[in-house]
Amino acid sequence: MLAIGFRFPGGRYHATPWGRHVNEADVEWPPSPWRILRALIAVWHRKVDRVAYPRADLEKLLAQLAGTLPSYRLPSAVHSHVRHYMPVREGSKDKNTLIFDAFARVSPEDELVALWPEITLEKASQRLLDELLMGFAYLGRAESWVEAQRLESWEGEPDCVPGDTALDVKTGEIGEVVPLLCPQPPAAYQVFRAQWQDANPVKGKKKGGAVLPDSWLEAVSLETSQLQAAGWSQPPAAWRVFYRRPSDALRPAVATMAIRPCKLKSTVTTIRFALYGRPLPRMEDAVKIGELARVALMHLAEKHLGQVPALFSGHDLPETNCHQHAFYLPECNSHGRIDHLLVHLSGGFEANHLQAIQKLNRLFTRDGNEWLVLYEGSGDIGTFADVCCHAGKSSIWRSITPYLRPWHTKRNFGVAEQVQRECRLRGLPMPVSVKLKPEALVGGLPRRPVHFHRFRSKRGLTQPDTHGSFVEIVFPEQVVGPLALGFACHFGLGLFAPVT
Repeated sequence: MLAIGFRFPGGRYHATPWGRHVNEADVEWPPSPWRILRALIAVWHRKVDRVAYPRADLEKLLAQLAGTLPSYRLPSAVHSHVRHYMPVREGSKDKNTLIFDAFARVSPEDELVALWPEITLEKASQRLLDELLMGFAYLGRAESWVEAQRLESWEGEPDCVPGDTALDVKTGEIGEVVPLLCPQPPAAYQVFRAQWQDANPVKGKKKGGAVLPDSWLEAVSLETSQLQAAGWSQPPAAWRVFYRRPSDALRPAVATMAIRPCKLKSTVTTIRFALYGRPLPRMEDAVKIGELARVALMHLAEKHLGQVPALFSGHDLPETNCHQHAFYLPECNSHGRIDHLLVHLSGGFEANHLQAIQKLNRLFTRDGNEWLVLYEGSGDIGTFADVCCHAGKSSIWRSITPYLRPWHTKRNFGVAEQVQRECRLRGLPMPVSVKLKPEALVGGLPRRPVHFHRFRSKRGLTQPDTHGSFVEIVFPEQVVGPLALGFACHFGLGLFAPVT
């Protein structure tokens, strides 16, 4: 792994993305791989002993950096600018022209990290890189003072990664897609050069050929004036790559007041969908389907509402919200296959939320599985009491998917005590008894917790219980479903069915 840390002592980062005019007031955030590579080349030419660190060593190092796309960990930043008039000479006269100077305001203490997880440098390349980074004075414009260093170890998680969609399918979070200019690897550049020369045979001395040198290092070192003189709109040794960064990675300088439409609460708390496909997913994979449904509905909300409601994502909710956001609960048929999906929000959906949710028409996975989804109906939970076991009511409820403890076990704080605490926190009656069961019937077959997928796809989550248990809960009075408790209960784990 290779990680480079950048700090901006002046608290500002000035850089205009390639292809944008300075008066568009845009900021290249994060610094593009192309910009970082070119800065390393500039330092080598101006500040490094070329006898100790010859050109071949530089080219070897840069080729490694260009061979893979980096990821980034971005510090908090604010998009700001100043505007002022500058004299611009037109003919024999000076004309005052309004100039926008845009920049990212960052804390001098915060560090931006560029990460190449697949790169391991040799000792000689490490020494050269350290020497180059020590020579960094600015990155971007000259006002962007910078301190750069190679990090021996870095344990964080990148939040800006290559990706051409705003939706992160792993976490369900909505980000922002931005193009960054990246250097082509040497082999890719040679292929491009050969194809361009075949398609554009040189006749005499042609400008275009001058900016396609045989040497990859020369190609990435060309001056911008040379490229513009030859008519190139983009460096031929570079290509654009889309990156997904957090939606608030570059916040506006002044927070705007959101104009919120009137929110009309409906009496609809539950929506039911039918799944069609061959084969249908197994109930043992309930948590996978629950997560797919959440991601799909968040994508629809972003598309049709312009934002993802917190009650859909479960993010940015107050601490007083005790599981009051949406549940995505799969239902299985008599063969143990998931053929329905219940989306439940105890506080009720808003009218515009319903319009977006009803547009759900398919679920799919990256490995090619796909199921058609048909909207069946909506209403309060009682609407589905006769057709959905999750919507029933009883004083006895039994696990149909493993219950995973949400807290670590302690003395006198095992499964039974944690179930009791959850019931108390959710305002349910205190259970009369909580009994462990060795197995559950799924499609008429006995299943143990190990048969089920018991993990979220989102990395970095704290999961106190990775095994799971089947539980039977007896309440002193009838309880109306749906009832789902424990870790990942919003996605189909810890799901209970009434015993009648």
